[in-house]
Amino acid sequence: MTHRPAHASPEPAEPGPAEPGPGEPGPPVHGPGSRTGTATKVVVAVLCALLGFGVALQFRRTASGDALASVRPDDLVQILDGLQRREDELTEEIGALTDTLNRLRTAGDSSAEALAEAQRRAEALGILTGTLAASGPGVRITVTDPQGTVPPEVLLDAIAELRNAGAEAYAVDNVRIGMQSAFTGAAGAISIDGTPIVSPYVITAIGDGPTLSAALSIPGGVVDTVRRAGATIEIEQFDDIDIDVLRPSHAPSYARPAG
Repeated sequence: MTHRPAHASPEPAEPGPAEPGPGEPGPPVHGPGSRTGTATKVVVAVLCALLGFGVALQFRRTASGDALASVRPDDLVQILDGLQRREDELTEEIGALTDTLNRLRTAGDSSAEALAEAQRRAEALGILTGTLAASGPGVRITVTDPQGTVPPEVLLDAIAELRNAGAEAYAVDNVRIGMQSAFTGAAGAISIDGTPIVSPYVITAIGDGPTLSAALSIPGGVVDTVRRAGATIEIEQFDDIDIDVLRPSHAPSYARPAG
């Protein structure tokens, strides 16, 4: 134990916080209002992320599947690069949403509503990017091609028409379709994302059944193209259909959220 000498002078007290002078801002105040404001900003950011994905889905393809073969290789490379960049952006957005949810969970009851909203938006993005299972009304399209005459661009054309008609999730056989999906190969030897698929090709899509069916059945559309190739196509509508197959979630190797 240490004893202070009786003659020792008292230690100077530590200076307290300086009073703000005239016109100077006072110290920041952290209270329930500040927390609520932060939560509100977070929800707005989440909404913006989802809106960005929605804008990407507004792409309207003007060329038919048959015309895809005439696109220059350089143009195809640019299209694929754009899709790759968009998927990287979506992966970053999902990471940012996950961080947001973790922060909101520690914010207390005052942020419960913001937490619930952020959770809903994260789930919506997961369905759109193919990293979460989905269920709802939709269609199942079966393309039977015993002679191997249907090229991969016809299946790509079907996915594009479904997307334009408002479909929100898709799968072909056991492959979940995402922004980066690639249809490669040739008639009778088609692969999606490197996975070979064989006839009959089964496309599952979630959306408004009648609208999706009509989009594929327009004159000169997917149904006519498949039949001209000598194959058959059947479209079934369901009040509830499941898509359980998932796309892997890839974390970016170099990019990270800014800010």
